[in-house]
Amino acid sequence: MQPRRTDLRRSTIVTGLFLVALVAAGCGGSDDSTNDNATVETPPAPLDLTTTVPSFLPGLDGDVFRAPGQASDDDAFTYDEVVVPVGSAVHVESENEGGRTTVTFEVSGLAPERDLGVHVHTRPCGPNPADSGPHYQNNVDPAAAAQSPSTDSAYANPSNEVWLDITTDANGSAHSSATVDWKFREGEARSVVIHADRTKTASGEAGMAGNRLACIDEDF
Repeated sequence: MQPRRTDLRRSTIVTGLFLVALVAAGCGGSDDSTNDNATVETPPAPLDLTTTVPSFLPGLDGDVFRAPGQASDDDAFTYDEVVVPVGSAVHVESENEGGRTTVTFEVSGLAPERDLGVHVHTRPCGPNPADSGPHYQNNVDPAAAAQSPSTDSAYANPSNEVWLDITTDANGSAHSSATVDWKFREGEARSVVIHADRTKTASGEAGMAGNRLACIDEDF
């Protein structure tokens, strides 16, 4: 006897449902395997913070260079925005111990790979580069005058003045420190000036370091 058409249709539907169930079970097994692999995956290594944190963070406890006359709470001024850009940073510290003075100078964001002279000066910064006066000297050169600063190497030298010359790195950062065997006279050392060139040492030009590019008020 031939099977009825209704029975064949019912058999086909049951077989189809069985195959769909098998495929679904196979897909579910594949997803479970993927999830298992994800749970044992090795996490990325943490960052080595010691190599990414610089020794000086601009704005943390330093000053930001501004153009003269620009409203700011900072006490650092640039007269040359190519070498000392507005927004670059500086930090100055001074310590006295046992009659000796150590001055530390640090900058960030200046022109890269530049030799620059840096000295302590006698007057506060002003809108004009010359406003900061001459270099501070422990023993003042009696032959020096306002229009002719000391260039005698007996007085203009790193033992009688504070020289903090720097060479900036590829990022425009630099650090220097100088220690002298004396203390500043109160009220007579008022700023730090960055010059265009490294400081000369020969008598007749000793202490000279080119144009004044920037100034930082610092009451030592």
